[in-house]
Amino acid sequence: MEQEAAGQRTARARAGAIGFPRQGTSGPFGAITDVPGVEVGMRTLISGDGPLRVGHGPVRTGVTAILPRGRSGVRDGCAAGVHVLNGNGEMTGTAWIAESGILATPVILTNTHAVGAGHRGAIDWMLRERPDSDAWLLPVVAETFDGRLNDINGDHVRPATVVAALDAATGGPVPEGSVGGGTGMTCYDFKGGTGSASRIVRFAGVTYTVGVLVQANFGARPELTLAGVPVGRLLGGEVPMPGGAPPPGAGSVIVVVATDAPLLPGQCTALARRVPLGLARTGTSGSHFSGDLFLAFSTANPGALVSRYPGPSTERLEQLAFVPWGHLDPFYEAGVQAVEEAVVNALVAGTDMTGRDGHFVPGLPHRRVAELLRTAAR
Repeated sequence: MEQEAAGQRTARARAGAIGFPRQGTSGPFGAITDVPGVEVGMRTLISGDGPLRVGHGPVRTGVTAILPRGRSGVRDGCAAGVHVLNGNGEMTGTAWIAESGILATPVILTNTHAVGAGHRGAIDWMLRERPDSDAWLLPVVAETFDGRLNDINGDHVRPATVVAALDAATGGPVPEGSVGGGTGMTCYDFKGGTGSASRIVRFAGVTYTVGVLVQANFGARPELTLAGVPVGRLLGGEVPMPGGAPPPGAGSVIVVVATDAPLLPGQCTALARRVPLGLARTGTSGSHFSGDLFLAFSTANPGALVSRYPGPSTERLEQLAFVPWGHLDPFYEAGVQAVEEAVVNALVAGTDMTGRDGHFVPGLPHRRVAELLRTAAR
């Protein structure tokens, strides 16, 4: 029977543990939950060892759930935008976001073959939370491939797993590494997974936050670059490569960017377009076989972005406050910095993992990487 763990909120090593220099100012948790109202929940599924038996394991997978406005703000739309760097992946609900600029559902991250379960589970949860609602629902469910370590065809993520992740959503520190949807993921041929970070931006006398969560499953070892140091190449053969060749499409990254700064939908799209700049700082050039999909949303302007059937009672103008386009550069910079650090946090939190058929993925060697960064800084 699968052991289900709800992503324990215990202290984990983060980027500072390897001497990674932080640019900008982080929020108190250094996570997407520094954005007021944003909540994150996880369900981690780890069980079994040895040869793959489809439907039995080994299991190395899970679900990450993001509530943009928390449980109390379900169905209250956020301004949102999406961007695709490389489309060998899936993020449902994006056609409606591109059309309307509205995100009004939870965001679910899981493995590639669990998108259907994610979709059904999100709908089940939303109908339970809002039983009076008869609206159609288009949840956002995004995926990366964990089949190197996980029995991905075994149907281990169920709708109930997604409901449990949503029920676990809360503010505060976000678990990182091999947890939630990132449980079985590999990044730069090291153990990857879930990472988060945040940055503070001051505008017009108000403090805003840009928060990021990544599900990191991308990159080749020689590409890995940390603080400008070609760590992947310098490590050479010191650390074993993962066992089990991944199939095409196995390398992907999902990035969710949240902010409480008032942004228009088009400005959210512009923020999402900056995500690849943060990823590139860690070395990736964006593989043809990678699904690199990004979502950005703003929790400002509550109640102003809705899509309802017309009627006399709804005939009124809505208003949106927004940061002028000419003042967005600090928010772009914050997003790029947070994306880079979130990837590093995912790598640093990752630990050695053995999965299906004995496939082994090593964790990032902290001491050796810290030594490389210190030497380069001299």
